[in-house]
Amino acid sequence: MDFIKKDIQDYSAKHTTAASSLLEKIDRETNLNVLRPRMLSGHVQGRILSMLSHMIKPKRVLEIGTYTGYSALCMAEGLPADGKLYTIDINEELEPIVQQYFQESDYSNQLEYLIGDAMQLIPTIEEKYDLVFIDADKVNYLNYYELVIDKMNIGGFIIADNILWSGKVTSSPKANDKDTKALIEFNQKVHEDPRVENVLMPVRDGLMILRVI
Repeated sequence: MDFIKKDIQDYSAKHTTAASSLLEKIDRETNLNVLRPRMLSGHVQGRILSMLSHMIKPKRVLEIGTYTGYSALCMAEGLPADGKLYTIDINEELEPIVQQYFQESDYSNQLEYLIGDAMQLIPTIEEKYDLVFIDADKVNYLNYYELVIDKMNIGGFIIADNILWSGKVTSSPKANDKDTKALIEFNQKVHEDPRVENVLMPVRDGLMILRVI
């Protein structure tokens, strides 16, 4: 994920608004106790998600891939009083940890945490979304996109994480693993989709931001 020199990353983080004490706790405990802590959004990306959520003021948010709850809580910061955020994850082992963090937050009554296969759960949620964050298994990114695109409000935003995949997406045709190939396909197809406008931001491991038109 380290596309930018460490001193630049450190300077950027130093000059970015601090996260809440709860988010700092989640960051610390995830790195100490949970496998693959690099999956956490982290400080700067988390503040980007919070900033975008504050700008969009979404009434309905869907997150695909909860992990330890950091990114969900970042996006919850921009919810209006009547807003709601659904977050889906297949890893039931993390549920007690995530539920604890959500209960400690100021947004516990606005969060709905669902455990299961997102491919099956998404069609059961009768909502129209203003913001969707995709950060789950890479081979299903296009499938998730197609499941949510018709559930988006016009002017809504879809954000997909890990789009640069540690730079592997630029190594084609040598990129033969299924995740890299899936992300290359996703990037190309959404870029060509007339239903959205897109910008690929080289932040951390890459954020694809799509606006539904």
